[in-house]
Amino acid sequence: MESREADRPAPPERGPTYTSYLRLDTLLTCQTPLSDTHDELLFIVIHQASELWIKLCLHELEAARQALIADRPGIAFKMMARVARVQQQLIQSWEVLATITPADYSAMRGQLGGSSGFQSIQYRLLEYMLGAKKAGMLAAHDGDAPAQAVLTEALARTSLYDEALRMLARRGFDIPADRLERDFTQPYMASPVVEAAWQAVYRDPDRWWDLYELAEKLVDLEYRVQLWRFGHLKTIERIIGFKRGTGGTAGVPYLAKVIDEVFFPELLAVRVAL
Repeated sequence: MESREADRPAPPERGPTYTSYLRLDTLLTCQTPLSDTHDELLFIVIHQASELWIKLCLHELEAARQALIADRPGIAFKMMARVARVQQQLIQSWEVLATITPADYSAMRGQLGGSSGFQSIQYRLLEYMLGAKKAGMLAAHDGDAPAQAVLTEALARTSLYDEALRMLARRGFDIPADRLERDFTQPYMASPVVEAAWQAVYRDPDRWWDLYELAEKLVDLEYRVQLWRFGHLKTIERIIGFKRGTGGTAGVPYLAKVIDEVFFPELLAVRVAL
C-alpha cells in the first residue's frame, strides 16, 4: 500500500501547471478539420507545427541580427546554430506530410479554398530576414491590414546579410557605400567588391576567424532553406503532381523556380575563386 502511495504524482504546487503554462487547452483545440477525411488532422498539425518552428527561427535570427549590430558575433553564432537545428525539424516534417496519398489529399482539397502556404506571413518574414526582399509578395495579403503593416516594416529593415556586410566594413574591408546604405526594400544585388572582401576572409581564416565563421553560418542557413524548399517541391510533386497550387501558383514549376534563388550570392561565388 505504501509503494502505491509513493507512486502517485504529487499535487501541483501553486503557480502554473504544465497545461496552463503551455496553454494546452487552447493549443489542442486549434485543429479544426473541415472535412471528415482522416488525414486532414495530419495536414493541419504539420502546418501549425511548422509555423511555430518558424516563429522560433524569427525570434533567434532577430536576436542574431541585433548581436551583429552590437558587434557581438559570438552571440549571433549561438542563435544561428540553433536555427540550423530547427531547420532540420522543418525539413524532416516533409517526410511525415508525404505519407498523405493523392487520393487522401483530393478528398480534403475542396475544403481548403484558396488557402495556401504561399500566404504564410512568417515565411515571408523569414525570407525578408535573409534578404529576399520581394515587395510584390505583399499583394498576397491584400485586405489584411495588420499583416501588411508587419511585412512593410520588415521589408524596409536591414537583413542579416546587410548587417554582416556592415561588420565587414567596420573591420576595414572595402564595402561599397551603396551596399551599406541603400533602399533595403529592394533585393540585394551581388557586388564583385564584396566578393573580393569575402575572398580575403576565406584566404586567411586564422586572421579573420569570426568573419569566416559568420560566413559559414550564413551559408549553412541558406543550405538548409534550400533543402526545405526542395523537400517542399518533392512532397507537392508526390501528392498533387503538376496541378496548380490552392493559392493560385503554378505549383511544382513555381517551387522549382524558387530553388534557384539565392540569399547570399557572394558567399557562393567565392567558392569558385578559391
